[in-house]
Amino acid sequence: MTSNAPIIDLNADLGEGFGLWRMGDDDAMLDIVTSANVACGFHAGDPDIMATTFARAKEKGVAVGAHVAFPDLAGFGRRALPMSAQEIERTVAYQLGAAQALAVLVGHRIGYVKAHGALANIAERDADVAGAIARATRAVDPSLTLLAIALSEQGRAGERAGLKVAHEVFADRAYMDDGTLQPRGQAGAVIEDVERAAARMRDMLANKGLRTASGKLLPTSIDSICVHGDAPLAVALARRLREGLEQEGWRLRAFAGE
Repeated sequence: MTSNAPIIDLNADLGEGFGLWRMGDDDAMLDIVTSANVACGFHAGDPDIMATTFARAKEKGVAVGAHVAFPDLAGFGRRALPMSAQEIERTVAYQLGAAQALAVLVGHRIGYVKAHGALANIAERDADVAGAIARATRAVDPSLTLLAIALSEQGRAGERAGLKVAHEVFADRAYMDDGTLQPRGQAGAVIEDVERAAARMRDMLANKGLRTASGKLLPTSIDSICVHGDAPLAVALARRLREGLEQEGWRLRAFAGE
């Protein structure tokens, strides 16, 4: 592979257990991805799981980010909570501080911030919520990258705050014609066919844009591809994506450094 090969990041949501309960195969995913979005205790995760995930990521050369969410353990962060922009800003700062402390404890460092679940979905369209996440990130550590849903208010808020922004697309989620993610409750919103998902990503990268469910192409920068770590076929999809990308000449590298 030549040094001028195109570069892409592959990320997954990890550390999404709680206490003795575990979700997903984090060890397997850490052998595949280049960035790990680690739950910060509000939608999943706890100090032990966070520290362990950060330590294993460090061992495997995987970059880590704070995966911030609504305080909703029972709903896995996928329920919208009636919080003000100020409350969201402080909630994000709280989680980011915890993540930074535990990463430092095991010799790693947080490189970026990514919103999870309902918080991410609202921030995709709502400028006030997106701004709250961006402001909290900048206040805590302006060197952090904001991993934002491509073509969303998240990216625009990050740019207004003066943050580095990385644009993310989802391998296992369908898109609407306006560029937003299709709601999970709708048929076809979650793509469970590994080969279909991999083909979609090859198409998007080749054409430099989001491919919607109707076939429309929406031009955008793509810096990272996400695979949801809690999906049943997460490991198979991540492995297939990595293999296919490398075969086509892509170099897999974390967008925020290790």
